[in-house]
Amino acid sequence: MNIHKNDNVMVISGNARGKTGKVLKVYREENRVIVEGVNIIKRHSRPTQKNPQGGIIQKEAPISAANVMVICPKCSTPSRLGHTAVTDSTTGNKRMMRVCRSCEEMF
Repeated sequence: MNIHKNDNVMVISGNARGKTGKVLKVYREENRVIVEGVNIIKRHSRPTQKNPQGGIIQKEAPISAANVMVICPKCSTPSRLGHTAVTDSTTGNKRMMRVCRSCEEMF
């Protein structure tokens, strides 16, 4: 999965199409993500010690990771991602870096 926590993403399909937000949580096994301010649901909760008031709580629900695109920090457009191997000059270790397909920026 190309989407990581704290990425800025844009929703490309569904009811929230066109909205942008930060990824709060990634569920790799289910291929779903929680995006800040997208797919808000209402949950009825009983009063507890943690929440003595109870009532209706609004929170974000997961959406499919296929419905979002990462926004490139350099060109500020939703873009597809590629991967490239980068060798660290000091240690010699190889890492896979994500690359924007439109502007070739690594992040």
